[in-house]
Amino acid sequence: QVQLVESGGGSVQAGGSLRLSCAASGYTYSGYCMAWFRQAPGKEREGVAVINAAGNTRYADSVKGRFTIAKDNAKNTLYLQMNSLKPEDTDVYYCAASKTGYILALQGALYNYWGQGTQVTVSS
Repeated sequence: QVQLVESGGGSVQAGGSLRLSCAASGYTYSGYCMAWFRQAPGKEREGVAVINAAGNTRYADSVKGRFTIAKDNAKNTLYLQMNSLKPEDTDVYYCAASKTGYILALQGALYNYWGQGTQVTVSS
């Protein structure tokens, strides 16, 4: 059974940093494409960053230069380092996995598995 469990969310002031983690189990982690999404109540889900099986990455324009996605295949863990946080980054952040390992898509419909989410709150 595939499981994705996020951690590392919390509250921080604008300009601060947080690192999110997503522990994966139940599948061949290294062969999947992994991504971070975010969504607030009443808002559309937004793809934030993706890393494919080859280690290539892609970011939403809103986070380029501030967020870094990385993965540790040995630990089956995905990370999102978030620096220079802004109040508009406040959302629930979700990790997701796609069986199509080499896509670099930020569309949620292409992902097969999702975590439960972790709240990030940035105050001004």
